[in-house]
Amino acid sequence: MASAGNTPPLETPIEGLLATPTSRLPYQHNVLLRSYVLARPQGNLIVYNSPGVSESAAAIRALGQPARLLVNHSHESMYGQPDLDVPVWVHEQDRSEVTSLGVAGTFDGRGMIDDDLEVIPTPGHTAGTTSFLWDNGTHRFLFTGDFIWIENGEWKAVVLSPGLRRALPRQPRTCPQSRLRRARPLGHDRARPVVRTRGGSVGAALPRRRDHRPGQGRKRPLTRR
Repeated sequence: MASAGNTPPLETPIEGLLATPTSRLPYQHNVLLRSYVLARPQGNLIVYNSPGVSESAAAIRALGQPARLLVNHSHESMYGQPDLDVPVWVHEQDRSEVTSLGVAGTFDGRGMIDDDLEVIPTPGHTAGTTSFLWDNGTHRFLFTGDFIWIENGEWKAVVLSPGLRRALPRQPRTCPQSRLRRARPLGHDRARPVVRTRGGSVGAALPRRRDHRPGQGRKRPLTRR
């Protein structure tokens, strides 16, 4: 575990992947959420904005200045700006809803961050919900946010009420089944949602596929600001 002084330590569920302490979802106390720190030679990345980022800020800094904080969707802005100097990136479709974070850049489609992390828009939970597929050389991790999550040990799609779905900008393939179909062929062998119910697993190991690599069919780097 990585820690600094009295700062809560970062857990290491798998080598190269660090996890912040969990926090409770403010309006559903049996649901826990956390962020992940991706240890990378090109610069560490933080996936998901949660209270755990500020709680473990000193431990994160001790690993080296993080290059980016990648926001899965606009609801993560409810936790405010983390106590960490890190550029925040979010999909442009959610940009207007992220009012409490200083956004440094936006995604506008599928693309790559360096050669190991693929940005994959998965709209539906929000218009700009975005998943991240990271290949650390040993495992391929798919960070789904809460477009799918673990409830009492079972993977489920998060379905918005009809009224909320109608309020979203029109997007192709935004139904839960389409989102699951989109995630299925990505070649990940570890899935890490942002939320889970209390007592559940923080993620899942999946059968390893070898017919996909990050960036397959999509080589455009992400540099938009």
